[in-house]
Amino acid sequence: MDGLRKNIYMMGICGMGMGSLALLLRASGYNVRGSDENIFPPMSTQLRSSGIEICHGYKPENLEPRPDLVIVGNVIRKTNPEAEALLKSDIPYISMCEALREFFLKNKKPIVVAGTHGKSTTSTLATWALTSAGLDPGAFIGGVSLNWGKNFRLGSGNYFVVEGDEYDTAFFDKIPKFLHYSPNIVILTSIEFDHADIFADFGMIKKAFTDLLQLVPESGTIIANWSDPVVREIVSGVNVPRILRYGESVDTDCALEGYRCENGRIRFVVNLRSKKGIRTREAFYTSLHGYHNVSNILSVLLLCECLNITRSDFQKALDSFRGLKRRQEIIGEADGVLVIDDFAHHPTAVRATISAIKESFKDRRLVAVFEPRSNSSRRNIFQREYEEAFDSADAVFIKTPPERGDLKEGEKLNVDKIVSVVKGKGKDAMLFEDFDSMLNFLLEYTRSGDVVLFMSNGAFDLLPKRLFEYLVKRGIN
Repeated sequence: MDGLRKNIYMMGICGMGMGSLALLLRASGYNVRGSDENIFPPMSTQLRSSGIEICHGYKPENLEPRPDLVIVGNVIRKTNPEAEALLKSDIPYISMCEALREFFLKNKKPIVVAGTHGKSTTSTLATWALTSAGLDPGAFIGGVSLNWGKNFRLGSGNYFVVEGDEYDTAFFDKIPKFLHYSPNIVILTSIEFDHADIFADFGMIKKAFTDLLQLVPESGTIIANWSDPVVREIVSGVNVPRILRYGESVDTDCALEGYRCENGRIRFVVNLRSKKGIRTREAFYTSLHGYHNVSNILSVLLLCECLNITRSDFQKALDSFRGLKRRQEIIGEADGVLVIDDFAHHPTAVRATISAIKESFKDRRLVAVFEPRSNSSRRNIFQREYEEAFDSADAVFIKTPPERGDLKEGEKLNVDKIVSVVKGKGKDAMLFEDFDSMLNFLLEYTRSGDVVLFMSNGAFDLLPKRLFEYLVKRGIN
């Protein structure tokens, strides 16, 4: 423990990342307190049960007694009254990402999982594979593991798995978060345009990922999805001695030869190149759905090869891997209706998730329920992509995007047009102004045999859980 920075104050402490960092610091022996405006379970409960005080709202007086260090979350703006008081003081302050590096990544070998899609699933599976192999890694991830019930792990081993986000760091540090993590190994899953609120164009996105890869030392490794043309372009332009490639091409280190559903699981066959250059064909099984998840798994398989984890131990980790909350999470089945909750919001993720669920439940009607609420999904930059993203669904119901006053009329996603396009393809489709009317409709619309897939990067007003609870009552009656 750093004795000079024993007392730590955190602004925006109830966010997923900041709250998890607070719990890591508390578990390491630091005195931690902080503030937030949105204080809700489960994070608030976890913080308080760990002895962490939470101040409601942002006030200058919250900085008394004077802390040794302030950690400022990404949600805090320069005009925040607490931030203004901090800037006038001489109290040292750093960002969440800097704090993670300073307190937990030093003297470790960080494994940074980056990419537009698949970061949370890949980083959680990587952590579970290393844990199952006895390597006891640390972890800091954007989704809650169903295996250990948290999105972080202290760990005593040499490796620390970090989900690397390209979003900016703090109001005083506008570089991408993942540039703070000093990667020893980078897993790069995919690169597409996203975060339209901070990236003006695709070139800026590419530069961010290029800058990340250039941080990998000569002794490090890049594990890259060679099926993604932008990943190929970016990785080919950096000078790192060891690059491991995965995808469908036979010239990759881990080539997917095919996959199919068998008894509720996916069996996939890969052609693997060993460290000695010898190629072998291996079959593996997973309970995760869809091609995109098979692709994520390939990256972790190469990571295990890199760290000398046996293929049999990798399969054991796959067998026991339960996934994450809100990543194709099965809420339950009641009155013959299966309810699934997912974080998908980018059109590529929406399309892949719908396709994966339809592939696994091909004999059932798939009802896709979507809320476009992220900064990018509310914009019309992906208008055409969203109009095509729902093609594998049998019915599509969309919640109107939240109105935040930050977009001009000509910049907004046209959800009415999406509904019209979907209807034109012969599917049921409808737009809803509020959550309750959507819930009431779904209770009337759904029938035995349906799969209802909710997709949103927010809480969706707890609709997945609420629908399931009502379906349970409907089944009883």
